[in-house]
Amino acid sequence: SNTLGTAVSEPVEIEGLDDMETLVAMAQGVTKGDADAPITIVEFADYQCPGCGAFALSVKPQIDLTYIETGKAKFVYYDFPLISIHAHAFLAARAGRCADDQGKFWEYQNELFRNQPTWAADQAPMGRFLDYGEAVGVDMDTFEGCVKSDRHADVVSANMRLGYELGIDGTPTIMISQGRGMARRLNNFDFQSIQTVVEDFMAAAEAEAPTGN
Repeated sequence: SNTLGTAVSEPVEIEGLDDMETLVAMAQGVTKGDADAPITIVEFADYQCPGCGAFALSVKPQIDLTYIETGKAKFVYYDFPLISIHAHAFLAARAGRCADDQGKFWEYQNELFRNQPTWAADQAPMGRFLDYGEAVGVDMDTFEGCVKSDRHADVVSANMRLGYELGIDGTPTIMISQGRGMARRLNNFDFQSIQTVVEDFMAAAEAEAPTGN
């Protein structure tokens, strides 16, 4: 492992990722809401992508309110840093995972997206990434140790690989599925488009439900 205490800021090689089962087991999304909710809304996103920032700040709160908090759907976030164009996206994804270790993933994600224009323009945003941790109330020694290491580089790398295998080529990519059914991938990520697909799934489920008491 990484003994120098240097922050890993790009994908790492992982054995066995050409095996789809290994890959799926290693690529872990972060889930918000009831794990048993019938509908799953998946996002593959990059913290440095402006479209992802817009989605997080304007559309996600509506999804939370309408579907996540009501138990109709769960939301699963996968890291998909576009490293060829976004120099800090991989480090940001790892920092998010470090915050997740302390149960502050969504709060930290919000800080990253709210402050995106600031840190994205910074040559060396490490100090800012640590500040955002302080802002959401993580234990700073633990958090700094995590961010300045190789921790979670494997998970983020596996998430990227999973995205490539699914043919994802841009962010944010939103996929909605019900139970074990096929996921529907959305080309638009406005709330209206998401609502249409979710309501379709809900109507279909109702139609299939056995009647009677």
